[in-house]
Amino acid sequence: MPTKDIKFIAVDMDGTLLDENSQLPEDFYSVYQQLEQRDIIFAAASGRQYYSLMETFAPVSDDMMFIAENGTMVMHQGKELYRCEIDKPSIAAIIKQARAIDGTHIVLCGTQSAYIETQDPIALNEFAKYYQRCQYVNDLLAVDDDFIKVAICHFDGTEEHVFPSFDREFGQSHQVVVSARIWLDVMNANASKGAAIEHLQSTLGFSYEQTMSFGDYLNDLEMLKGSYHSYAMDNAHTKVKQVARFSAPSHRDAGVMTVIKRELLD
Repeated sequence: MPTKDIKFIAVDMDGTLLDENSQLPEDFYSVYQQLEQRDIIFAAASGRQYYSLMETFAPVSDDMMFIAENGTMVMHQGKELYRCEIDKPSIAAIIKQARAIDGTHIVLCGTQSAYIETQDPIALNEFAKYYQRCQYVNDLLAVDDDFIKVAICHFDGTEEHVFPSFDREFGQSHQVVVSARIWLDVMNANASKGAAIEHLQSTLGFSYEQTMSFGDYLNDLEMLKGSYHSYAMDNAHTKVKQVARFSAPSHRDAGVMTVIKRELLD
């Protein structure tokens, strides 16, 4: 399948586009400009908050597309293109389940802000990486907003300590995904980066074959399945490498930029 017909590129952030110091590749903005000139849409597809992504890509944030909060919200040029919410009763059940597990730190993700009820300094430092708008509240159950995700942090590993019970309780009714070693996200059953991309394919008029994506972790699986030109980073989780059609160099070696320049810009 030729890459010269690519119309849309979706790229995960942590472990994919960003290096080990959470920095963009040096040539990112040059490559982004060249893609724009070719009418190729570049989207950051991340578990990060929309407002955090806006801050990271400040020089081009007015034009860039953001698939935020693991696909539960898509924003482009300040306009909302897609949203996938969780109902209030489910939010309450998820929060209560997370509170029952020792060592968890909860981030309640609304469309206006993220909300936390911990003041643990290590957790706060971790949250600051992904949530630019974040409010402390006394009780997450009392927050008034429209909710799109509950993110749960466990520093000993969510795949071992959080996923088993959450998959048992919510796996049939919600999307439960380990998004990083210490993060787990619970979303609407229909929510994923892949579902967001499918919506964009149908509304913006580009095809599966015209879609390229890059990822490294389990929350990227649906996105990779929704793209013919799917790339697993060299540092990716084994399951991601099994799903992706192609491979890219490690995020430490600016693998996303390497592939884009080789396949689309040379």
